[in-house]
Amino acid sequence: MGKPNGSTLAAWLSGLEVSRLEQVLAARADAVSPPEPRSFSELADRLQRPASVALALPRLARTHLQVAEALAALGPTPRAALGDLLGVSGAESARGLDEALGALTDSALVWPDGEGLLRMAAPLRQVWEAPLGLDAPLARLLADMTSEELRRVLVALGVRTSGTTKQQRLTALVDHHTDPERVAAVVSGAPAATRGLLERRASHETGQPESPTEFVILGVPHADAEPGARWALERGLLVQDRRRYEATHMPAEVALALRGADWHAPFEPVPPPVRSTPVTSAEVDREAAAAAAAFAAHAASVLAVCSASPPTRLKSGGVGARELSRIGKAAQCDDIVVRLALETAYHAGLLARDGSQVAATEGYDAWAEQEPAEQLAVLLQAWRTLPLTPAQSRDADGKAMPALAGTPPCDGCVQARYGLLTAAAHLPAGQGVKSAAELGPLVAWYRPFADELPQDTTPFATLVREAELLGVIARGALSRIGAALRADDAEALAAACQHLLPTATRTARFGADLTAVVTGTPSAQLTALLDAVADREVGGTASVWRFSPATVRRALDAGRTSDAIAADLAAVAIGALPQPLAYLINDTARSHGRMRVTSAACVIHGEEPALLAELAAHRKLAGLGLRQLAPTVLVSRTPLDKTLAALRATGYAPVAETADGTVRVEQAPRRRAAAPVPHPRPPLGTRTRAEGTPAVVDVSALATRLRAAPPIAPAPDPAGGIPFGTNTDTEEIVAGHARRLSLADVRQLAHAIDEGQAVTIEYVAASGSRTVRTLGELDLDPPYLYAWCHLRGDERVFTLSRIHGVMPA
Repeated sequence: MGKPNGSTLAAWLSGLEVSRLEQVLAARADAVSPPEPRSFSELADRLQRPASVALALPRLARTHLQVAEALAALGPTPRAALGDLLGVSGAESARGLDEALGALTDSALVWPDGEGLLRMAAPLRQVWEAPLGLDAPLARLLADMTSEELRRVLVALGVRTSGTTKQQRLTALVDHHTDPERVAAVVSGAPAATRGLLERRASHETGQPESPTEFVILGVPHADAEPGARWALERGLLVQDRRRYEATHMPAEVALALRGADWHAPFEPVPPPVRSTPVTSAEVDREAAAAAAAFAAHAASVLAVCSASPPTRLKSGGVGARELSRIGKAAQCDDIVVRLALETAYHAGLLARDGSQVAATEGYDAWAEQEPAEQLAVLLQAWRTLPLTPAQSRDADGKAMPALAGTPPCDGCVQARYGLLTAAAHLPAGQGVKSAAELGPLVAWYRPFADELPQDTTPFATLVREAELLGVIARGALSRIGAALRADDAEALAAACQHLLPTATRTARFGADLTAVVTGTPSAQLTALLDAVADREVGGTASVWRFSPATVRRALDAGRTSDAIAADLAAVAIGALPQPLAYLINDTARSHGRMRVTSAACVIHGEEPALLAELAAHRKLAGLGLRQLAPTVLVSRTPLDKTLAALRATGYAPVAETADGTVRVEQAPRRRAAAPVPHPRPPLGTRTRAEGTPAVVDVSALATRLRAAPPIAPAPDPAGGIPFGTNTDTEEIVAGHARRLSLADVRQLAHAIDEGQAVTIEYVAASGSRTVRTLGELDLDPPYLYAWCHLRGDERVFTLSRIHGVMPA
């Protein structure tokens, strides 16, 4: 029956060259996280954890999964038999099979054993309930049969064998059923009802009975058995399930023989074809630069709006359509750009929830002072690992979705992003797709587990649009930015952004039509100045601000003087300030503060009796309840702020006065999130090439240490503990109570306890229910483990003996 997978995997790992071993360790970084494995047997145990295999699975392309499914159907098999099942005949399909096997072995999901057979990790086999619609191989199905039952099957088939042991008879039966011609000959002599039954079962896509039918053990069929079943059961063409009398199984060898030599498993060794068009690197750079610069400018505007006026969250969570519309209108950009900017900024720690609002953090202030290229790099890093598709605006029912809603992490969204980067990177050099929509099928081929959005009319349309807006994809090809993101290279990403985006613009061109035009991305100082004295009308690669009496009065209300405003604008102007703008500033300043409002309910006073009399007689101000007490004094029944607003709305320019008689400076307070700021993702350079997996060990040094260590771990302590001489006190305590855990799991849990790190466990409660919990703040008190449970958000007590598996958090 062969060696257990763990021992064959350990033997294969121990025979690898150091460079190849380093590839495996880098691809499966979760399996080598501290505490580092001490031997190849412990490494093999970690690599075959179901949770570890589950992490590696989404990174496989469609052809890799097809090869793995075929191998799962066949069981341990030579490469030639696997190729025959997949229909490998030409050079292209042979290369595709070699590439797929190479990718699977580089991840230690598949490996060759010492007998020339390809084996696979057991959790990977369990991904498919019936791979290729086939049931288990005959050897597995007949493992529980007695030697006498096997003898009766061989007699019914007319197979002569000199063997008398169970293993010899099982081998003879497997040899017989592995020969398609012999199986076909047996079936050709079967009754018509049996042939029909077998043909239906062989072609049935799940490999299971079409309807529950009561069968019993080989040679003893039930009286109610389906017509034709008894004949097949007696010859091993169908096998009874001893645990469920209503179920039978057709061995994979029999089903394949009945499907015929012309049937092959699905195999797509190359990606789907796309229509391409020539494109130069200069053209890609030009379009990527325009898109990236526009997004950087829009993102700065969106976050500036959120900094000045934090968006209010819905009671159900998230920023709703009304607030998104307000932000988009103020920042002069579309909804998709607003969503993209908000989600990436929140993920980067520039925004945070603050009570009923989403406010800027202190990190935003530092970000706002950076150059556009540096700002964009921060948002791109966040986008790369964002566990959602930020531009998603509709749910499966077509209802509008809020932004920053705190939805559960979506690994399929992350895989879709990696798939897009991979698909674009594999386009021929100097070629781009004719239509961006054609990238969708490529994403699905490179990442079959990627999630598509219900709002997309073509596959991954929203994701592709995001990539175009960010300058990751341009002219249907991968840009410098996209290449740096895919390579996970922080320095290359910074260089790409610096190359494509110009430095921030620090000057503006002022026009006689009372506008200021800034080409490129304005600096934070220039933006703050123009926002203070003008209203932005257009944003993007060129921004336009317009001056008016109201905007200049706003600056005067904030404490600026007319001379300071003129001087500040002249300092950033290209040429002299236009005369109309100078007149506007001076005229507004002359009328500013000619009357003052102080608290009574409030009192209005000024030095011009005619102006005060005009206010008292103004019809539009009648609602204020103004009454003249003296030629230069009015009293209002309306509070100060409302009186100020009414006077300004009517065209006057009053100022507020404090209790001591000085002018009140009106400057909006800067609100910053009081809630803890989310930790930004680690820089790209600190992560491995394994798509965002934290780089926790030096794989080169670990490979060298493993080669120098014994290939197999020491034998367990006879008392039930872990091996002598290799354990800490915590490991011994954990091993003494958590007897269901392997050596690797014991060490993982003990390390988390000693180092104060979080850990994920598989736990079986007293009720028998299995759960997966991520735990922090571990406190060992045998036989219990006290910890903070992230699932429940509270401290919980766990019994060590009920912990059945451990993984890094």
